[in-house]
Amino acid sequence: MLELRLVQGSLLKKVLESIKELVNDANFDCSSTGFSLQAMDSSHVALVALLLRSEGFEHYRCDRNTSMGMKLNNMAKMLKCAGNDDIITIKADDGSDTVTFMFESPTQDKISDFEMKLMDIDSEHLGIPEAEYHAIVKMPSSEFARICKDLSSIGDTVVISITKEGVKFSTKGDIGTANIVCRQNTSVDKPEEATVIEMNEPVSLTFALRYMNSFTKATPLSNTVTISLSNELPVVVEYKIAEMGYVRFYLAPKIEEDEEDTKPQV
Repeated sequence: MLELRLVQGSLLKKVLESIKELVNDANFDCSSTGFSLQAMDSSHVALVALLLRSEGFEHYRCDRNTSMGMKLNNMAKMLKCAGNDDIITIKADDGSDTVTFMFESPTQDKISDFEMKLMDIDSEHLGIPEAEYHAIVKMPSSEFARICKDLSSIGDTVVISITKEGVKFSTKGDIGTANIVCRQNTSVDKPEEATVIEMNEPVSLTFALRYMNSFTKATPLSNTVTISLSNELPVVVEYKIAEMGYVRFYLAPKIEEDEEDTKPQV
């Protein structure tokens, strides 16, 4: 038996909105410690890892480890029917091929339940090695989203370079070039508006902007975004989810010799 009750139901809605474009269907894994998902996008270039820890739920019951295959677009359609203030409960019986989403209004005067068929999805769990990153940037998530959006009107790729001076986002396209530099800025009144750079050694890597723009769909989840970079390793773009978890996007860098139409493999 599985029963998860989330008072901040809007969090789950935002999580689905942030990953449904990248991943079509995926297994949600439920264990005693939390509700998680790990899936690659259809072109096998980007990876999404989501964790919602059990402590973040008002009520969390998971009798045995369960994996539920869901079409994320369908799940998002159901969650769209929940109000932003609704309490969302996810229920599934052991061995059942359906999952139920229950939405309760804060005043308890309206309760809806939606049942959805589960799918059998083959998915391999990729071990994501813990890595020491050469450089880590923490910055306002809205700023990062704006930069990715602005640069994608000029070019298809972004070069992220981190030096002692700051973090530079650059692109070039048919109409010209663009460079945006964000300097370390920790003296702001609100910590979520700070740009903090931890650098052990300078890093410069190139990424496809269409994926970066897709990752920024998670901006509503968190005021800040953390970008971890190391030469030769996929970038990690992480959005914290309240106090209960995170959504992390991994993207392989583009190799300079790549022809425009070839895709790097993760």
